[in-house]
Order: sequence, then C-alpha cells, then structure tokens
Amino acid sequence: MIGTGNRRLHLSLNLNGLGFHRAGWRHPSSQPDRVFSADYYVELARTAERGRLDAIFLADTPAFVLMPGRSVTLQAEPVALLSALAVATTRVGLIGTISASYSEPYTVARQFAMLDHLSGGRAGVNVVTSAGDRVAQNFGRNSHFEHATRYERAADFLTVVTSLWDSWADDTVQADKASGVFADLDTIVEINHISEHFRVRGPLNIPRPPQGRPVLVQAGASTRGRDLAARWADAVYTGSSTVENGQAFYRDVRQRAADAGRSPDSLRILPGLIPYVGSTEREARELRRELEDQPEPLAGMIEELGAVLETDLGGLDPDRPMDLALFPDEATYGQSVSRLVRFRQYVHEESPTIAQFAKWVRGNLGVVHWIATGTGEQIADQLESWFRAGAADGFNLLVPLLPKGLDDFVDQVVPELQRRGLFRREYEGRTLRDHLGLERPAGRRSGAGPRPHELHAEA
Repeated sequence: MIGTGNRRLHLSLNLNGLGFHRAGWRHPSSQPDRVFSADYYVELARTAERGRLDAIFLADTPAFVLMPGRSVTLQAEPVALLSALAVATTRVGLIGTISASYSEPYTVARQFAMLDHLSGGRAGVNVVTSAGDRVAQNFGRNSHFEHATRYERAADFLTVVTSLWDSWADDTVQADKASGVFADLDTIVEINHISEHFRVRGPLNIPRPPQGRPVLVQAGASTRGRDLAARWADAVYTGSSTVENGQAFYRDVRQRAADAGRSPDSLRILPGLIPYVGSTEREARELRRELEDQPEPLAGMIEELGAVLETDLGGLDPDRPMDLALFPDEATYGQSVSRLVRFRQYVHEESPTIAQFAKWVRGNLGVVHWIATGTGEQIADQLESWFRAGAADGFNLLVPLLPKGLDDFVDQVVPELQRRGLFRREYEGRTLRDHLGLERPAGRRSGAGPRPHELHAEA
C-alpha cells in the first residue's frame, strides 16, 4: 500500500458509440438512431466535462468488422469527430487513435498539431499498430505486418511525428506588423528523416502545438508494446483484471521507463475499468445481468472465439477444457498480441471449458478489463484501493451503456471521489498535459538543422 501524497486520480472516457458492451444498443435507454449525430457526441463530451474528466478517448480500427451473429462494429472517425468536439467543449482532453502501421507520419503530425491549436492544447494521440489482415487489406496488403515489424515501424513513426512537431521553435511566429516579419525562418528546420519505413523531409507547415507535443498514448501488453510505451508514451492504456495484475504491469512499465532513461513519474498508467453503477448494489447487478444475459447461440460465440484465436474450433467438444495449445504463436499472430496475452492468462488462471471461455470472450472481446459493480460509494472504494495499492494512476472508463452509464458514473462515482480528495472538483489548468500533471516538452533550440529557405527546392 502506498500513500497518494499530492497525487490525484486521472479518468478518461472511451467514447465508444452506444457503450462498451456489445449488447448495450439493445437496452431501452440506448439511442442507436443518434450514434452518428454530432449532437449525440457533443452531449456525451459535455457530460464528461461536467464530471471534470481528464479526457475523452476514441478507439479506432480502420476496417469493417462483422462478428458472428451479424453483429457489426461501428466506429466514428476520430479526427473528424474530435475536431467537432473541440469547439463544443472548453476543458476536457481529446484523444484520438491512429494506426502507425497504416498512416503517414506527416499527415498525423499535421492533424494533431492542428487539433491541439483548435482546442487550445487539449489534443492527444493514441498510437496503435492495428490488428488483423482485414485492416491490411484496406491499405494495399494481403496480410498484416509481423509483430516485430509493427513495433519497429511504430517507433520510427513516433520519431518522425515528434521531430515534425519540434521542427518549429516555440517563438517562430512573430506576427510583427511593424517589421513585416510573420515568422522567424531561422527557427524552422527540415528533419530529413530517412529510414527503412519512412522518408520525410519536413518541416511541418503548422506552428509548434500549444502543448509542445500533443499527449502521446500507447496501449500494449506484449514485451515490445511495453518497451514502446516506456520509451515514448505520456499515458498507457492497459487491461488488468485484478489489482495484482495491475501492480505487476505498473511496476514493470515504470521500470522499463527508468531503464530507457526516463523518470517513471513522467507517464500515467490507466487500466481499463468497466463500471456498472446503481443507486443500490442490486440495481447495478441487475443492469449487468440484463446486458450479459442477452441471448446468442453458443455456436456463434465459438465461431467468434475461433476467429480471435485464428483457429478452427468447430469440430471440438464445447465441454472439453480450453487447451492453451490452441492459442497461436505470438510471433506470427496477426491480431492484437496484448489481447492474446490477457486471454491466455485468463485460461491459465480459470481453466474454463471451450464453451465457458467463448461466453466469457463474448462479453470481453478486445480486452480483459476489471469490472466494478455497485453503488457510487462501492466503486469509489475499489478505485481508491487500486490507486493506493500502486496498481494505477487512474482509469480509462469503458462504460458498458451510453449515455446512461456515463451519467450514472458522473453523478454517483465522481462526487464520492471528490469527497475523498482523490479527484479534482474543478479543472486546474487548460491543457491535457495540465490535467495529467505532465511537463510540456522543451522546444528545439534555434539554429539546429538545415533551414528550408536556405535549401534549393528539389527538381
């Protein structure tokens, strides 16, 4: 158990359309007809801001995903939606997901630099490597990059993006009407990055972002994912189903950050939290049961499990124990290795049958996160326990049902955390880095690197 000192919990909201639970859209309170309405997302973002949350976060997979049982995963495009929310909110952070495997760093650097300017310093970018061949086949490839290549490319991608954000000095823009000098060109440099994955000349055509660099977020439980987070991330999204797992991940990533020459206190570790909130414990449990008991054929769930494991399970007895030998090799697995690691851990700890595992995966597809069920006070107790135990700096809220679940959390859990002094009553700064208690990265010193006005244009 550790003391909190001046530390405060950090909370971000995974703004996942109709809610994190795949059956959430079937609940009477759900509003599926509004899921692509700007007003719908503005209302959710303003509720998050009313709750003084650090940020809203948009996950993304750039592919159409059709699940067994004709269930479709719908996702809003992050940059467009966050740009709309930037002008509808004033304080809450805006974190969008991009794929380092299938995005160009110059484009991403421009998009999020501009989002940071538009929002007054509230932008963040969650850098992922993507999972599955379906994504690859939307970008000119037959199959996804191998695991090692994905992370090598991601590290190279981050080198380029951050170099572009730093290609303008903080004081480049002069806007001196008397002298006629708008920008000090001597403080802008070309990055001239040449590597196996990218050739980028630079500089960026947008001034340095208000935060210096938008907040960098990473999510990955594999060894390479943890190393990438330790080297680059300001915040880490992770999945931990128990406080012991959370503590182990927390210690490991902080140690990796120290080994990489960083202060472990320069990054925030935010496990996912699936909260079922009720005015009574019984009410919270009934809501959870209502969502989890939505009927679905077992055959469809087993088919879905096979797709996740990239293994045909159709001919196996569903009542036989789930064998770890059925899991694919991490080195050749084309989907999320982080998810695979957590699923393997669940099988090792719980020893389920294939049917039991398929049902469990159906309710937890994509992640293995801690589920908290109870009143606002009971859930606050559990958050405080994780926080004081050194298992988290805060949490990424995976609300199972939107908008109801967010309203319940903001109205019942947040006030209890505030009463205990664990969470802010008002925003104390304007930028996302302010909210997270992160330092603004220093700018590049003037005079380093070739200046664009001194070089001849390429033929």
